[in-house]
Formats: sequence, structure tokens, C-alpha cells
Amino acid sequence: MSAVVLMIIAIVTTLIAYRTYGTYVAGVLRLNDENSTPAHTHEDGVDFVPSSRPVVLGHHFASIAGAGPIVGPIIAISFGWLPAFIWILVGSIFIGAVHDFTSLVASIRHRGRTISDIVEDYVGVTAKRLFVLFAFAALLLVIGVFTDIVARTFEAKPEVATTSAAFVALAFAYGFFTRKFAIHVVPATIVGLAGLAGCVWLGTIAPIQADWSLWVGVTLAYVGVAAVIPVWALLQPRDYLNSYLLYAMLGAGILGLFVTAPTIQIEAFTGLRHEQLGPMFPILFVTVACGAISGFHSLVASGTTSKQIDRETDAKFIGYGGMLLEAVLAVLALIAAGVATTAGHSAALADAGPIAIFSNGVGGFMTALGLPLEIAISFVALAVSAFALTSLDTCTRLARLLFSEFFSTRETRDSLKRPGLLANRYFATAIVVALGAGLTFTKSFSAAWPVFGAANQLLAALALLAVAVWLAKLGRNNLFVVVPMFFMFAVTVVALGQLILKNFADGNIVLTAIAATLLALGLVLLVLALGVLRPTKVTGEHA
Repeated sequence: MSAVVLMIIAIVTTLIAYRTYGTYVAGVLRLNDENSTPAHTHEDGVDFVPSSRPVVLGHHFASIAGAGPIVGPIIAISFGWLPAFIWILVGSIFIGAVHDFTSLVASIRHRGRTISDIVEDYVGVTAKRLFVLFAFAALLLVIGVFTDIVARTFEAKPEVATTSAAFVALAFAYGFFTRKFAIHVVPATIVGLAGLAGCVWLGTIAPIQADWSLWVGVTLAYVGVAAVIPVWALLQPRDYLNSYLLYAMLGAGILGLFVTAPTIQIEAFTGLRHEQLGPMFPILFVTVACGAISGFHSLVASGTTSKQIDRETDAKFIGYGGMLLEAVLAVLALIAAGVATTAGHSAALADAGPIAIFSNGVGGFMTALGLPLEIAISFVALAVSAFALTSLDTCTRLARLLFSEFFSTRETRDSLKRPGLLANRYFATAIVVALGAGLTFTKSFSAAWPVFGAANQLLAALALLAVAVWLAKLGRNNLFVVVPMFFMFAVTVVALGQLILKNFADGNIVLTAIAATLLALGLVLLVLALGVLRPTKVTGEHA
């Protein structure tokens, strides 16, 4: 099968979907720029900061992409490229992008509050706290998995570690000067991109060598700081400048793919069951993870992105469009695995790992543009670590917000009283980092990934459930949300049940307990929400 044909199908399909189905969803949501967004009504210079569409897209895309759309498809291609390809496109268009877009708009319409707060409004305080527990556990899995990915990348590619460290300093400088002196985005971007090139050059001449354990500690310390400082100081400028690195990797990879015109080596379909992974249903759907749908995206959309949106109509471009862009990245990862892995894929996956497969594959495409292979591979590895680090930045901040939310009520949030210790952002961040470290040092990446995928998809189902209830209360059609919601519940409940049995049999008590807890919380939330999932017309600011 021609890899070029697959990529053309992916790009054309997602563009058509954006103009058609994305427009339909926007019509149901009734976006209106006359409505003031929370970034303006609640501007505080820390979390609520009105920003231009390119800046918000940079933050949002860099945060949601992570390593998920790379690792997931490369593992899922074990079932053959065709089922993974179909699920990436169908899932992203009709489920993932709808999930991201509606979560973002729901948060905007609720004063920038998170999905968990929306659950509280329409289902109740008990449901809200159960949702927070579920989302918090899912975020800890993200922190554990992505911290491991970053540490392994830095250990294997010391030049990437140097570049990443230098880039953090650059992002601080960019955020300070653009806010302090109100520098226009165009000249600031030009200078920032020149600085990014300098960071890459610095990495080649002064690589920092350290072992995995040290990089885990450094990474966790970094995200701990990033979680408590204002978004304009690091999160926003880092994600914005990082997005250009990610766009460059994606664009150069696709262009190189068109020039080399390789052929997919892996079979289109290998069977309904894989020896190591298990049955295609439900494992394929939870393994692809972020490449088709991710519950983590709803936390990003409602936790940070909704607080930066300047105009309501920007939500379609950022929410729906951002997910479709991630789907194209997932297809590129799928192709890289299908082309680079000429021998047994399972053996290559075990020996090299998904990140190395992706870096070698996409780096190979880039050599058609005149880049030396080693430099191209290092560039791709840098982009992947940038994906993972930006997701970790946002993820730790979101976990901190959720921890504080669990111990707060609507009354304490609406009052001017100083929050107690359990709602204090510094204390909450310390707890998050400590728990993330404990999970990371179990060194159970291969076992944690399927649990992460299942938890992530069940979180998406719960977010869709919250949106479905909100739309029902508004008296609007919510079938386009309800059908995907029930499908994702079916997929993830079966997957978590299988993973509980597997991890218990393997003696992995920690992951068994996490999976069992997530399954129980998800089922209880479903029962609570179904009791209120009926049309009851409401009016006011949330409409």
C-alpha cells in the first residue's frame, strides 16, 4: 500500500470534516462573539489571560498531543495498518474532535470552570467528587507514563536534554518581555524561533549526559514549578514556540514522505486477536488512545484553554481543528511504523520502542529534504520530547487544580476567603509530584500504557456524558454526543475488566488497584448521570 495515498486520504478527509461536521457541531453549540469569554470576564493574569488564536492553538495542540498519538498507533499497528487507520479517522472526526470541541465550549459557557464543576452543576456534588477522583487518577497515569518517556529520551539523546533545558529559559524570557513590553506577536515570534534554533544548536555542541533516575527527578521538579507559576510566564510561551517545532516536524515529515513515496510493509490486517495485546476489540481502541480520542483533552480544554480563548468562534478552530491535526500526526506515526518496520513488528517494538521507531521512520523521510539522517532523527526525538514535556506541564497544573477542587465547594470558590491547606496550589502540586514520582519509579511503562489508554478513554466517555447532560438541560439535540459516549463506555469497561484480570495474574497489584478503582468510579458516575440525562429546558448564561 502506498504511504502517500494514506496520507492524502487522511489530510483530505480531515479538511472536509472540519468544514462540514465541525460546522454542524458549531451550529448546535451556537457560538457567538458577542458573548464575553471567561478570559475577559475573569482575567487575573495567572490562569485567565485573553490570547490570540495562534497562541491558544499553540498551547492547546502542544498540550494535547503529547506522546499519545505517536506511541498508541505504533503499538496498535500490530493488528494491521487498516483497522488502526480507520479508527484514527472515524474516531477523531466523530468522537475525539466532538469531545474536545464541546468540552471547550461547555467550559467557556460556565465561566471557564472545569468539566468536574459542570458535573457538579447538573449531576450533583457526589458525582463531581467521583469525577475528580477518576480524572486525578487518570492524570497521575499520564504523569507517570510521560515522565518515563521524557527521561528515557534524555538518557538516550543527551543533545535533546540540553536543547529542552535551554528552551525553558528561552520561554521564560519570551513570556516576560512580551508581557512586560507588549511586543507584537509577529516580531516576538521571529525572535523566539531564532532562539529556538539556537537552543537546537546548543544541544549539538553541549549535550548533557545523565541517567534515567536523575532525569526523572529533574523532570518532576520542573513540572512542579511550571504548575504553579502564571501561564504567561512559561506555559503559554513554551507551548506557543513549541508548536512551531511540532508543526515543522509534522510538515517536514509529510513533505519527506511525499518525496520518498514509500510502501507500507506491514500487513493491512493481521487478525482479530494479537498474541501479546489480546483481542482487537476493545484493545485496538484503547491502544490508539490520543490518536482518535482522549479524555485528557477535556481536562486541557476546560482547565487551561477555555481560560485563554479571546472569542467564542475561536473554539471551533482550536477544539475541533486541534484534534484533527493530532489525527494527522497519528497517521504519520502509523506510516512511520509501517514503513520502517520490515521485520516482525512485535520484535522491533520490544527492541527499539515506539519512540525510536517513530524517530527513525520520520527521520528517514526527512533525509529526502537534504537533512543528514542522524540530525533528522535527533530533530524528531526533540519534537517528541517537546510533545511529552508540554503535556506534562499542563497535566501537572490540571492535577493541581483537580486536587484543590476536590476539597472545595461552590461556596468556598465564590467567596473571597483564603483557601485552606488542601486547596492551596503549592501543597496540591507537591502531592501531585510525589504521587507521580511513585508511579514513575515502578518502571512499569509497558504495563501502564494499556491502563492509561483505557482510563483515558473512559475519562472521555465521562466528559461526553457531562456535555450530553448539559445539552439535554438546554433542550438541544445531543445525539451526536450520546452515541459516541455509549460506544466509549462499552469499549473501556470491557478493556478495564480485561486489564484488571491480566495485571492481577501478572502480580502487578498497583495497576490492578488503579484499574479496578477507575472502573468502579466510572460505573457509579454513569448510573448517577443517567438519572438526569433527560431534556429539561434551562436558560441563562450557560446557554
